[in-house]
Amino acid sequence: MCVWDAEAVRRALRLYLVMGSVNTTRDPVEVLRQAIAGGITMFQFREKGTGALAGEVRTALALRLREVCSQHGIPFIVNDDMELAVQVEADGVHVGQGDADAALVRARIGEGRMLGVSAHSALEARRAVQAGASYLGVGPMYPTRSKADAHAVLGPAGVAELRAAGIAVPVVGIGGIAPDTAAAVMAAGADGVAVISAIAGAADVRAAAAQLAAITLGEQA
Repeated sequence: MCVWDAEAVRRALRLYLVMGSVNTTRDPVEVLRQAIAGGITMFQFREKGTGALAGEVRTALALRLREVCSQHGIPFIVNDDMELAVQVEADGVHVGQGDADAALVRARIGEGRMLGVSAHSALEARRAVQAGASYLGVGPMYPTRSKADAHAVLGPAGVAELRAAGIAVPVVGIGGIAPDTAAAVMAAGADGVAVISAIAGAADVRAAAAQLAAITLGEQA
Protein backbone atom coordinates (compact mmCIF):
# COMPACT_ATOMS: atom_id res chain seq x y z
CA MET A 1 0.00 0.00 0.00
CA CYS A 2 1.23 3.49 -0.87
CA VAL A 3 2.55 5.64 1.95
CA TRP A 4 1.06 9.08 1.52
CA ASP A 5 3.67 11.65 2.45
CA ALA A 6 2.71 15.33 2.54
CA GLU A 7 3.93 16.10 -0.98
CA ALA A 8 2.02 13.16 -2.47
CA VAL A 9 -1.11 14.34 -0.67
CA ARG A 10 -0.64 17.91 -1.93
CA ARG A 11 -0.43 16.65 -5.51
CA ALA A 12 -3.54 14.53 -5.06
CA LEU A 13 -5.55 17.42 -3.65
CA ARG A 14 -5.15 19.74 -6.65
CA LEU A 15 -8.57 18.91 -8.10
CA TYR A 16 -10.67 16.75 -5.82
CA LEU A 17 -14.10 15.54 -6.94
CA VAL A 18 -16.58 14.61 -4.21
CA MET A 19 -19.65 12.74 -5.42
CA GLY A 20 -22.34 10.18 -4.68
CA SER A 21 -25.32 8.96 -6.66
CA VAL A 22 -27.47 11.82 -5.33
CA ASN A 23 -25.19 14.45 -6.86
CA THR A 24 -25.87 13.56 -10.48
CA THR A 25 -28.78 12.47 -12.65
CA ARG A 26 -26.41 10.35 -14.73
CA ASP A 27 -24.49 7.14 -14.07
CA PRO A 28 -21.93 8.13 -11.41
CA VAL A 29 -19.39 5.76 -12.95
CA GLU A 30 -19.57 7.52 -16.31
CA VAL A 31 -19.45 10.92 -14.60
CA LEU A 32 -16.28 9.81 -12.80
CA ARG A 33 -14.72 8.59 -16.05
CA GLN A 34 -15.40 11.91 -17.72
CA ALA A 35 -14.09 13.84 -14.73
CA ILE A 36 -10.86 11.83 -14.78
CA ALA A 37 -10.51 12.54 -18.49
CA GLY A 38 -10.91 16.22 -17.67
CA GLY A 39 -8.12 16.19 -15.09
CA ILE A 40 -9.33 15.47 -11.55
CA THR A 41 -6.56 14.26 -9.25
CA MET A 42 -8.54 12.59 -6.44
CA PHE A 43 -12.06 11.27 -5.85
CA GLN A 44 -14.21 10.95 -2.73
CA PHE A 45 -17.25 8.69 -2.61
CA ARG A 46 -19.78 10.58 -0.49
CA GLU A 47 -23.10 8.74 -0.47
CA LYS A 48 -25.22 10.94 1.80
CA GLY A 49 -28.48 12.84 1.62
CA THR A 50 -32.05 12.21 0.55
CA GLY A 51 -32.25 9.18 -1.72
CA ALA A 52 -28.74 7.95 -0.90
CA LEU A 53 -28.00 4.29 -1.51
CA ALA A 54 -27.47 1.90 1.38
CA GLY A 55 -26.34 -1.64 2.06
CA GLU A 56 -25.14 -3.89 -0.73
CA VAL A 57 -26.16 -1.47 -3.47
CA ARG A 58 -24.00 1.25 -1.92
CA THR A 59 -21.07 -1.13 -1.57
CA ALA A 60 -21.47 -2.26 -5.17
CA LEU A 61 -21.33 1.34 -6.41
CA ALA A 62 -18.27 2.01 -4.25
CA LEU A 63 -16.52 -0.97 -5.82
CA ARG A 64 -17.35 0.18 -9.35
CA LEU A 65 -16.06 3.68 -8.65
CA ARG A 66 -12.99 2.28 -6.91
CA GLU A 67 -12.19 0.19 -9.97
CA VAL A 68 -12.36 3.21 -12.27
CA CYS A 69 -10.03 5.13 -10.00
CA SER A 70 -7.62 2.20 -9.84
CA GLN A 71 -7.53 1.95 -13.62
CA HIS A 72 -6.48 5.58 -13.90
CA GLY A 73 -4.23 5.95 -10.85
CA ILE A 74 -6.65 8.27 -9.05
CA PRO A 75 -6.74 8.05 -5.22
CA PHE A 76 -10.12 6.84 -3.97
CA ILE A 77 -11.42 8.20 -0.65
CA VAL A 78 -14.54 7.13 1.26
CA ASN A 79 -16.54 9.66 3.25
CA ASP A 80 -17.30 8.82 6.88
CA ASP A 81 -17.23 5.02 6.65
CA MET A 82 -13.96 3.42 7.69
CA GLU A 83 -15.36 -0.11 7.41
CA LEU A 84 -16.43 0.44 3.81
CA ALA A 85 -13.04 2.00 3.11
CA VAL A 86 -11.25 -1.07 4.38
CA GLN A 87 -13.67 -3.40 2.57
CA VAL A 88 -13.14 -1.81 -0.85
CA GLU A 89 -9.43 -1.13 -0.22
CA ALA A 90 -9.82 2.62 -0.49
CA ASP A 91 -6.84 4.95 -0.36
CA GLY A 92 -8.30 6.80 2.58
CA VAL A 93 -11.23 8.13 4.60
CA HIS A 94 -12.57 11.64 5.11
CA VAL A 95 -14.50 12.60 8.24
CA GLY A 96 -16.25 15.75 9.34
CA GLN A 97 -16.31 17.27 12.80
CA GLY A 98 -19.59 15.50 13.56
CA ASP A 99 -18.50 12.13 12.15
CA ALA A 100 -16.37 9.37 13.67
CA ASP A 101 -13.47 10.41 15.91
CA ALA A 102 -10.44 11.07 13.72
CA ALA A 103 -8.00 9.30 16.05
CA LEU A 104 -10.17 6.17 16.05
CA VAL A 105 -10.41 6.27 12.27
CA ARG A 106 -6.63 6.59 11.99
CA ALA A 107 -6.18 3.59 14.27
CA ARG A 108 -8.62 1.53 12.19
CA ILE A 109 -7.32 2.37 8.73
CA GLY A 110 -3.62 2.32 9.63
CA GLU A 111 -0.80 4.59 8.53
CA GLY A 112 -0.88 3.53 4.89
CA ARG A 113 -4.12 5.31 4.07
CA MET A 114 -4.96 8.99 3.87
CA LEU A 115 -7.10 10.55 6.56
CA GLY A 116 -8.90 13.75 5.68
CA VAL A 117 -10.62 15.80 8.37
CA SER A 118 -12.90 18.80 7.96
CA ALA A 119 -11.77 21.83 9.98
CA HIS A 120 -13.28 25.28 10.42
CA SER A 121 -10.79 26.83 12.84
CA ALA A 122 -7.16 26.65 13.92
CA LEU A 123 -8.21 24.72 17.04
CA GLU A 124 -10.05 22.08 15.02
CA ALA A 125 -7.13 21.93 12.59
CA ARG A 126 -4.58 21.33 15.35
CA ARG A 127 -6.73 18.62 16.91
CA ALA A 128 -7.09 16.93 13.53
CA VAL A 129 -3.36 16.98 12.94
CA GLN A 130 -2.74 15.52 16.40
CA ALA A 131 -5.23 12.76 15.56
CA GLY A 132 -3.24 11.86 12.46
CA ALA A 133 -4.89 13.83 9.67
CA SER A 134 -3.11 13.67 6.30
CA TYR A 135 -4.99 16.73 5.06
CA LEU A 136 -7.67 19.20 6.11
CA GLY A 137 -10.85 20.04 4.23
CA VAL A 138 -11.61 23.70 4.94
CA GLY A 139 -14.87 25.41 4.10
CA PRO A 140 -17.30 26.23 2.94
CA MET A 141 -15.41 28.70 0.80
CA TYR A 142 -18.66 30.06 -0.65
CA PRO A 143 -22.40 29.40 -0.21
CA THR A 144 -23.28 25.85 -1.25
CA ARG A 145 -26.43 23.82 -1.76
CA SER A 146 -24.63 20.46 -1.97
CA LYS A 147 -24.58 19.98 1.81
CA ALA A 148 -27.72 20.64 3.84
CA ASP A 149 -25.69 20.82 7.06
CA ALA A 150 -22.97 23.12 5.75
CA HIS A 151 -21.03 25.26 8.24
CA ALA A 152 -21.15 29.06 8.00
CA VAL A 153 -19.18 30.38 5.03
CA LEU A 154 -15.50 30.92 5.83
CA GLY A 155 -14.29 32.17 2.45
CA PRO A 156 -10.67 31.96 1.28
CA ALA A 157 -9.78 34.00 4.37
CA GLY A 158 -10.46 30.84 6.38
CA VAL A 159 -7.58 29.10 4.61
CA ALA A 160 -5.32 32.12 5.00
CA GLU A 161 -6.06 32.24 8.74
CA LEU A 162 -5.04 28.60 9.18
CA ARG A 163 -1.79 29.20 7.33
CA ALA A 164 -1.12 32.32 9.41
CA ALA A 165 -1.70 30.22 12.55
CA GLY A 166 1.09 27.87 11.48
CA ILE A 167 -1.03 25.03 10.10
CA ALA A 168 1.32 23.51 7.53
CA VAL A 169 -0.40 20.22 6.60
CA PRO A 170 -2.01 19.91 3.15
CA VAL A 171 -5.29 21.83 2.87
CA VAL A 172 -8.09 21.62 0.33
CA GLY A 173 -10.79 24.26 0.06
CA ILE A 174 -14.37 23.06 -0.40
CA GLY A 175 -17.84 24.52 -0.72
CA GLY A 176 -19.40 26.48 -3.57
CA ILE A 177 -16.17 26.70 -5.56
CA ALA A 178 -16.52 27.51 -9.26
CA PRO A 179 -14.04 28.28 -12.04
CA ASP A 180 -14.22 32.00 -11.30
CA THR A 181 -13.43 31.52 -7.60
CA ALA A 182 -10.96 28.63 -7.57
CA ALA A 183 -7.91 30.85 -8.08
CA ALA A 184 -8.72 32.89 -4.95
CA VAL A 185 -8.87 29.71 -2.87
CA MET A 186 -5.48 28.59 -4.17
CA ALA A 187 -4.00 32.05 -3.62
CA ALA A 188 -5.13 31.96 0.02
CA GLY A 189 -2.88 28.97 0.65
CA ALA A 190 -4.93 25.92 -0.30
CA ASP A 191 -3.18 23.06 -2.07
CA GLY A 192 -6.26 22.34 -4.13
CA VAL A 193 -10.01 22.65 -4.45
CA ALA A 194 -12.72 20.08 -3.79
CA VAL A 195 -15.97 20.36 -5.71
CA ILE A 196 -19.25 18.53 -6.05
CA SER A 197 -21.76 20.28 -8.30
CA ALA A 198 -19.19 22.27 -10.29
CA ILE A 199 -18.24 19.01 -11.97
CA ALA A 200 -20.87 16.38 -11.12
CA GLY A 201 -23.69 18.77 -11.99
CA ALA A 202 -22.14 20.20 -15.14
CA ALA A 203 -23.69 19.64 -18.56
CA ASP A 204 -20.23 18.72 -19.89
CA VAL A 205 -18.39 16.99 -17.05
CA ARG A 206 -15.09 16.60 -18.89
CA ALA A 207 -15.00 20.25 -19.95
CA ALA A 208 -15.92 21.44 -16.45
CA ALA A 209 -13.12 19.38 -14.92
CA ALA A 210 -10.66 20.59 -17.53
CA GLN A 211 -11.57 24.21 -16.85
CA LEU A 212 -10.88 23.80 -13.14
CA ALA A 213 -7.73 21.77 -13.81
CA ALA A 214 -6.38 24.63 -15.89
CA ILE A 215 -6.59 26.79 -12.75
CA THR A 216 -5.51 24.39 -10.02
CA LEU A 217 -2.87 22.53 -11.99
CA GLY A 218 -1.60 25.51 -13.94
CA GLU A 219 -2.21 23.73 -17.24
CA GLN A 220 -4.04 24.70 -20.38
CA ALA A 221 -7.42 23.05 -20.70
